[in-house]
Amino acid sequence: MRGRTTTQWMAASFGVGLAIVFISRLGLGPGERVAAALRATARWSFLLFWLAYAGGALATVFGSRFQALARRGRDFGLAFASAHLAHLGLVAWIYYDSGYGSLRQPFTPSTIIFFGIGVIWTYALAILSVKRLSAKLNPRVWRTVRTVGVEYIALVFLADFAKNPFQDGLASVLAYLPFQLLAVAGLLLRLAALAKRLSQARKLVA
Repeated sequence: MRGRTTTQWMAASFGVGLAIVFISRLGLGPGERVAAALRATARWSFLLFWLAYAGGALATVFGSRFQALARRGRDFGLAFASAHLAHLGLVAWIYYDSGYGSLRQPFTPSTIIFFGIGVIWTYALAILSVKRLSAKLNPRVWRTVRTVGVEYIALVFLADFAKNPFQDGLASVLAYLPFQLLAVAGLLLRLAALAKRLSQARKLVA
């Protein structure tokens, strides 16, 4: 992991997202390829987000064995933002296309706002993670902004994975369950890390 630059992480992550789209297009039928690509690209970008979201908490709770993940938090976050472009491209295409049956269901205003805010947070945090920009912010302000942003993005993923998991029977449940568990586990890890840091701070004060 040490030999790769942030740009390489971003390029590779976006490349995997595009590969998922092309493989879905070549390997599945017309009625399945778009839906499958949409689900797969969302899961790929979520895995990268989860590593950025929970890596630091894993190191805090379980120790130095996870320090490598914690140190790569920024790289994973930017890789997530890059990979998610493939997913957003599909969403935009579905929104404007009129040839894919059930995928033509209109996006409600509340859905657009809820998920749109998540997209705004994703790329606002990506831009602010540029060191020359983040250095101009008060460290406490930057930590607060980053925390609010990543927690909102985590909420968007959790809501997406929890949406109608039983619609296609047991297969759908099994496909969604690992990602639902990861989403919940990430939140619990961050809460546990916060509790540990607060406990250590109280001991120092005492």
